[in-house]
Amino acid sequence: MLKVDTIGNTRKKILEQFSDLTVLPEVVELEEGIGRIVYEDIFSPFDVPEFNRSTVDGYAVVSKDTFGVSESLPVFLDVIDSVEMGKVAEKDLKTGQAIYVPTGGMIPKGADGMIMIEYVENLDKNTIAVYRTVAPGEGIIFKGEDIRSKELLIKKGKKLSPQDIGAIAAMGINQIKVFQKPRVAIISTGDEIVPPGERVKFGQIRDINTYSLGALIENLGGTITQRLLIADDFNLIKEKLDKVLDNNHIVLISGGSSVGLKDVTAKVIDDLGEPGVFVHGLAVKPGKPTIIGKVKNKAVFGLPGHPVSAMIICRIIVGFLINRMISGENIEDVYLEAISKENIHSSPGKETYQMVELIREDGKVYAQPIYGKSGSISTLIHADGFIRINQNTEGVNKGDKVWVIRL
Repeated sequence: MLKVDTIGNTRKKILEQFSDLTVLPEVVELEEGIGRIVYEDIFSPFDVPEFNRSTVDGYAVVSKDTFGVSESLPVFLDVIDSVEMGKVAEKDLKTGQAIYVPTGGMIPKGADGMIMIEYVENLDKNTIAVYRTVAPGEGIIFKGEDIRSKELLIKKGKKLSPQDIGAIAAMGINQIKVFQKPRVAIISTGDEIVPPGERVKFGQIRDINTYSLGALIENLGGTITQRLLIADDFNLIKEKLDKVLDNNHIVLISGGSSVGLKDVTAKVIDDLGEPGVFVHGLAVKPGKPTIIGKVKNKAVFGLPGHPVSAMIICRIIVGFLINRMISGENIEDVYLEAISKENIHSSPGKETYQMVELIREDGKVYAQPIYGKSGSISTLIHADGFIRINQNTEGVNKGDKVWVIRL
């Protein structure tokens, strides 16, 4: 019998063992920053906007000139100038005057409001009639109103989104300092596994985990440096693992985790140095025969060979370590709230992870459990994520609120 650890206890052990497993910063071009983790706080170098700017197409006015006006009692103003886009307003505005300003144009000095062109009548090219009162500040976004100079724009540890990239560009910043991506190698073991491009013989199976796990690692913020297929041979696995550890932070070994005659992952890890394996077995379903070890101060994860089990464990355990490495913080999983479509059973004494498909009906999001063995490919295809059922909870009832962890 395996001596199993809970997910919570396993994460504590990971933090203890790999507290000094870190990545250095690197500077990348802004357009390469999407999805990267910011290494240091980013502050605004100036006010945004840098000048008082019009939010409407119309005329800059002195607001008190328009107090009390209406459609039946307009005010007449002298048009003394117009502001071109991208140009500085050349004239100051005085009471009784107006200056045309397009949307986004600079507000001239002396003006404190904008009247939309829809509420103005051009009597001649130098005179307008204004038929609506303008409140002070109306139609204007003032200097620094959006972002103040030296204001914190993006906090260290944030994953950059498209809108973040746009905001940084608005600051005139074209390079950013981010965490390097943790380097990850994947080793799939098994005499029966062949690459996708090769023709399979009877009894062989195509490699799934190297590709599905690799894609997941990239989504989690890592980068795949090597993908290896190795037969179930102790010396060969040991040789390859010893070599890839030199150039990677993390190594995933898919297969060879359960207790069996040909399963050598734990023996290989222990043979390569101290402290070796510190977790062998998790109190979860699926994914119980999971191995975690430390060799050369690097992390080695022995994941189950079944695709579904491997994906779930990679997401909740390997993803946890990657998050800590690239942010310096213990980032919690992001959940999506949904309603269980049917009753879902769990395994007593184990955390149960159930793959689900998200379905939208009547404006609500439902989680439809996808049943299948942990080696089922169709389960992966239809799954949008999975739910966690606590080891002390007896399943989920139809209609219960659940939280889905996205893959």
